[in-house]
Amino acid sequence: MTSLSLDKVVIGKFLGVIFLMKTVVNGFSFGVDGLSMEYYLLRCPSAELIVKTAVIQALEADPKLAATLVWLHFHDCFIEGCDRSVLIDSTKQNIAEKDSLGSLSLRGFEVIDKAKEQLQNVCPGVVSCADILAMAARTVFWAGGPLNDIPNGRMDGKRKIEDIINLPAPFFNASQLINMFGQRGFSAQEMVALSGAHTLGMARCASYKKHLMHGTDPDLDSGFAKTLFKTCSAGDTAEQPFDATRTTFDNLYHNALQRKAGVLSTDQILYASAETKRYVNGYSFSYAFNQARFFFDFQQAMVKLSKLDVKEGSKGEERRNCHKIN
Repeated sequence: MTSLSLDKVVIGKFLGVIFLMKTVVNGFSFGVDGLSMEYYLLRCPSAELIVKTAVIQALEADPKLAATLVWLHFHDCFIEGCDRSVLIDSTKQNIAEKDSLGSLSLRGFEVIDKAKEQLQNVCPGVVSCADILAMAARTVFWAGGPLNDIPNGRMDGKRKIEDIINLPAPFFNASQLINMFGQRGFSAQEMVALSGAHTLGMARCASYKKHLMHGTDPDLDSGFAKTLFKTCSAGDTAEQPFDATRTTFDNLYHNALQRKAGVLSTDQILYASAETKRYVNGYSFSYAFNQARFFFDFQQAMVKLSKLDVKEGSKGEERRNCHKIN
């Protein structure tokens, strides 16, 4: 190759880099929400790796954290958008969202704290707590699930949220669930897909014992109902896994619903209702490709969830401490 040709190659690569940088910088505003997978490529190149490392180390120590990191993300986004109000601590004047009755089973806050501390050392004042938790929500991939391309660029909310009324209650029927998810822009199919996150983790007796108090739930297998009664004999905090693989992301949850072995009434109602039963069947083990379908639909719904009421610019801040507003 001649010297001139080499010069052309070098110049071409240089121009390509300049074009890429311009694309990235201008690309932060791609989409009406201003989010981008490349948001930290120039701002803090190591952001993704730092969060991923913190998550993997946490899962190696406690695989059960996979469920709580996903549900931290869901709880926060579904209430009033992905502003990370769920991370804020209570004060004498305020009972925080995470200390409300419907949030008492949430854990994993220390994983977010560890990632935040490391990011503050490397890129101080750059990465929001909102984006850290969004990146951590991709943890389903390390539990065997799909890789969720959840974009970044959120700011942290500036106000405390005490009311968690927007969360679906464990006693809702199918119509109430469909209506609540519909108000947040989700279809019945997307709701069933998101509910599949229950393939990870467990439920405490306090969250499902009410639909066992007045005899066996007709939508529940009688043998499984006895299992739930036995679990509850150890008290309200006794844990019942949602399916047989509580630390692995798969479609056993939907398969359990077909066997009438849903732990929460809001789980089993998805199979008892004609409006949602077909989606449960579509994700179950009945056919080999159904898990792939579930993974794809879950991935799409999670990305959609991550964009709910995103705070940008002056509407939010980058919290120095994820547990309190600056």
